[in-house]
Amino acid sequence: MRENVRAFVETAVAAFDLAGPVYEFGSYLVPGQEELADLRPLFPGRRYIGCDMRAGPGVDRVEDVSRLSLPDGCAETIVCVETLEHVFEARRAVEELIRVLAPGGVLLLAAPFDFRVHDYPSDYWRLTPSCIARLLSPLPAAIVGWQGVAGHPHTVFGAACKTPVGARFHRGAGRFVEGFQAWLAQQEAQLGWRRWTRRLKGALRGKGERREMREYNAASFCIELPADRVAPRTHAASVLSAGGGRVDLIAQGK
Repeated sequence: MRENVRAFVETAVAAFDLAGPVYEFGSYLVPGQEELADLRPLFPGRRYIGCDMRAGPGVDRVEDVSRLSLPDGCAETIVCVETLEHVFEARRAVEELIRVLAPGGVLLLAAPFDFRVHDYPSDYWRLTPSCIARLLSPLPAAIVGWQGVAGHPHTVFGAACKTPVGARFHRGAGRFVEGFQAWLAQQEAQLGWRRWTRRLKGALRGKGERREMREYNAASFCIELPADRVAPRTHAASVLSAGGGRVDLIAQGK
């Protein structure tokens, strides 16, 4: 797991006050990533069930995410990060996640886009922001974002809420975007003197590579809410001016 993906989950927990039980799919703790990839501490006091297709550290239930044995509506929060690229039937997997998500529950997705081919069980897919948006389209409210160059991001994110869309998700949308943009700004500030080293190395690279380096900590988000939930427009605009990323608010009559 990468630090930006953990920050995505941590920001969502704070913004949406995510409830339990929490089900994580793809919870196996790979050796060497035990501390970074362990998301349980982000959900204190909530019942947490780690699921993966193989038994091991971090796994409470062995489950095939594309064929879950769980009942409908059993999960108040679902986390599935750095996992869908390893699921051959990715569309069916998201349908299953939506099935077991409780009414008013929140689903968090994250996947790499510009990233090396990596292991277990194999690495099948790279999901674009529009793909994540389509996968989440059965849900009435969603935030889809990407980090890096808009046409070639390194990470894609999605957060969505199942009907009924309550005030928790409504109010949390702007807080989530603002919080994640603040984390990215902090990462950029912490580069310090290393920024000059990066720029020096960048001068030896092509134009496209220099842009990827320059915009690595830039993020854009699209917020999609039901037609009667458009009040965050003003807040979204303030996030845009403060955070430097793009925030689009789309109201629709779902």
